[in-house]
Amino acid sequence: MNYANEVTAHSTDPEEELRVLIQKVARRIRAERAGEGISDTQLGVLWLLASQGRCTPGGLATAEKVSAPAMNRTINNLESRGLVHREPSADDARSVWVSITAAGEHVIAETQRLRQQWFHAQLEALSPAERAALAEVQPILRRLADS
Repeated sequence: MNYANEVTAHSTDPEEELRVLIQKVARRIRAERAGEGISDTQLGVLWLLASQGRCTPGGLATAEKVSAPAMNRTINNLESRGLVHREPSADDARSVWVSITAAGEHVIAETQRLRQQWFHAQLEALSPAERAALAEVQPILRRLADS
């Protein structure tokens, strides 16, 4: 599907148009990222590890809503790039912990910088009235995002 043409100026469903526009903005923000060839799932794992600390592969699979084998492939890829490392659990010889490395933290920091830079530039291009309108809907968008 061509998302650029998904919403037309003559949309008859304003709720659907709003949903698609929010998705397009989110997709555009996600496009700003560091780390050549890192997938959304891989980046999600890095964000999770950076924000919550080490985790088991099963915990990561649950958080990212993927299967255990898919998460294992994701971890293998990230580990081969030096972005995460595994360490055996001291409590259970069958378990491992996955932690983010300094290189992984750099990918997260650079991705955050690129996304902030892009978004700030977009906001700067808006008129004061447009920025005020966005400020007005911010509590509503927060409530939707938190639901």
